[in-house]
Amino acid sequence: MRLTKNSLLRILHYLLPLGILLICIFLRWQDVPFVDQMRLSVFDTYQRIAPRQYEDVGVRIIDIDEKSLEELGQWPWPRTRLAGLVYRLRSAGARVVGFDVVFAEPDRTSPARVVKDWPKGTESDEITALADKLPDHDKLFAQFIQGTGQVVTAIQLSNKKLETPPRQIGNFSTSGEAGRKLSDFIAVLPGAAKNLDIIENAASGNALVNVSPEQDGVVRRVPLLAALDYDLPVIGMPVYPTLSMEMLRVLQDAPKTMNVRMSGASGSSRWTRSEGIEAIRVGAITIPTDHAGYMWVHFTGREKQRYISALDVLNDTLPPESLRDTIVLIGTSAAGLLDLRSTPLDRVLPGVEVHAEMLEQMLLGHFLTRPYWAAETESFVLLLIGLFFVLAVPRLGAVWPAVIGGTLAFGAAGFSWWAYDAKLLLIDPVYPLVSLLAVYLATSSIGFVRTEGERRQVRSAFGNYLSPALVNQLSRHPEQLKLGGETRDMTLMFCDVRGFTSISEGFKSNPQGLTRLINRLLTPLTKCILDREGTIDKYMGDCIMAFWNAPLDVENHAHHACDSALAMREALDHLNAERLGEAKRDNEKFLPLNIGIGINCGDCLVGNMGSDQRFDYSVLGDAVNLASRLEGQSKNYGVDIVLGEDVAKRVENDFATLELDLIAVKGKSEAVHIFALLGGAKLCQTEEFRNCQILHKSMLDAYRTQQWDKAEELLDQCRQASRGVGALAALYDMYSDRIVTFRETPPPVEWDGVFIATSK
Repeated sequence: MRLTKNSLLRILHYLLPLGILLICIFLRWQDVPFVDQMRLSVFDTYQRIAPRQYEDVGVRIIDIDEKSLEELGQWPWPRTRLAGLVYRLRSAGARVVGFDVVFAEPDRTSPARVVKDWPKGTESDEITALADKLPDHDKLFAQFIQGTGQVVTAIQLSNKKLETPPRQIGNFSTSGEAGRKLSDFIAVLPGAAKNLDIIENAASGNALVNVSPEQDGVVRRVPLLAALDYDLPVIGMPVYPTLSMEMLRVLQDAPKTMNVRMSGASGSSRWTRSEGIEAIRVGAITIPTDHAGYMWVHFTGREKQRYISALDVLNDTLPPESLRDTIVLIGTSAAGLLDLRSTPLDRVLPGVEVHAEMLEQMLLGHFLTRPYWAAETESFVLLLIGLFFVLAVPRLGAVWPAVIGGTLAFGAAGFSWWAYDAKLLLIDPVYPLVSLLAVYLATSSIGFVRTEGERRQVRSAFGNYLSPALVNQLSRHPEQLKLGGETRDMTLMFCDVRGFTSISEGFKSNPQGLTRLINRLLTPLTKCILDREGTIDKYMGDCIMAFWNAPLDVENHAHHACDSALAMREALDHLNAERLGEAKRDNEKFLPLNIGIGINCGDCLVGNMGSDQRFDYSVLGDAVNLASRLEGQSKNYGVDIVLGEDVAKRVENDFATLELDLIAVKGKSEAVHIFALLGGAKLCQTEEFRNCQILHKSMLDAYRTQQWDKAEELLDQCRQASRGVGALAALYDMYSDRIVTFRETPPPVEWDGVFIATSK
């Protein structure tokens, strides 16, 4: 079956937005970078509007700051100084000490290493021997770490290969996800920067300090565990905890094995097919994560209360009890040491503070989470509302779906904010809304194209038949055009040229001249109709068929038709005057053009009529046939405009009308009263017309009651009274002839005055 342009647009009105919707859902599940970045930007905005309120739970950062470096010298410091720092912290009451520093190289300030760089001389051997007897700084540092206890050292997983893996102290067991390894879900890196073995072996914990920024360089979530691509004989790939989580384990003196709860584990509430990690249990604390073991950081922004200068600790200038029962992280805020990060709240933040804020959240049980069902819910909402747009916009138009969609959009945005602010849940409202906007714009754009196409089609179909005002109205509101047919109360007009056969004979040798003459006649007559909100149904040679009150409503359509008929009479007079002048100028024979018009009202079926191959917007009904018969009777009654009874009743107070006859037209057994239209309101209000109307009615009454003498007397009076009203002489001559005939052959006694027409 051949598809038309409209059919194709109608199909595309559904398929294109549906395709865009499916693409948007596909991109959402593929988590392409721009989709992920869009979502993260929303979550950043939430944090900036409502950051986590700082609560002091004893987490402190011992800051190797610019002041400490200026006073004590550049980094790295001697390990003896760091040993003294650890000793002072533990002595002051710090419960756990964690390093955000990797001690991968031996301390160059150890005596045995220092003397190797001295110039060789006579005393160098003696000095070297004495230096070898002095304590090694790394060994001394390890002794302090082991002796004070509760110290966690750092490792940094990287892409650099290494010969031996870092020491694994805190480790993991899993529950759920039978048959799947932890390394299937978490980050796996091939190498690491590790501490010296002597330092590592002395620590109570060994943990990751990896802080993984997103693709835009902003830290929002941190992996709580990661694997090293180094298969150990018994356990396979070693998995290491992050610094904050390892410190939490040491703080609680919890078992070294932490439990990773996977989807499908006992007690899991997961109801979707999403796989991965749900939470990690460390001692008595459970930390929710995303599927890859990342923890969302709910930042407070930089708080001075967290920070204590390392210089103040080493110089013993801190207030008493200031470190009692604290958990301290040793790190740096110095720009030159390059441990600076960007967060949603701070463009530059020391990396150690990220670990501090994570530790605070763990101790507070304050967890910002993106629930496992978020992706499914967002996609479901996108699919549901998207399908609503796909199905509703073609049917309801663009406005109401936009109102409903806008309401749902505000609702989704409000729910997302409430979930964050009240429940610490991260629900993305933006990508579904942007996707829905794309779907809406697609379907509304096609709707606009379809509407414009319909308007062009309406203009094309009706531009030559309707007035410009009606065409514009119909193009703006094509839904008012009920294609396929409807029943309406309408006024019909037929207009035909009298004696056209005789006129056309004069153009036998000049058919182009006849065409120009017809066009010259039909153009002003058509304008008279279109200017009065009429619709041209068709041209049939020298005949015009027109109607009113379709395809759009026309108030007082019978009045418009009568007004058009009078205007057509006047336009014809002007045309004949022009042609007469042209005939005299060219010394040609002049044949005036005369028209007959029939106008009738009634219920008709109007719409697209025809076949599958060709159809026209036209009208059918008994009222149409009668209008055609009335036009044909105009020549018999000697008038140029004949009205049906219903038309005459509707316009009798505004137009000058006279009843012509009670006639049964050819093809109809039922008789109807027919009327002549003589003029407009001006003539209707004259005393002359009213007298003529009264005499005319009396004449008809006498005629129909077979009072022939009285009727003939009244006919003479009517001729006198009608001289200033209209050309009615032929009408009254017709009645005189009928009376003569009836005197010779009287009609039946029960005759009611009906004249039976024998011609159209």
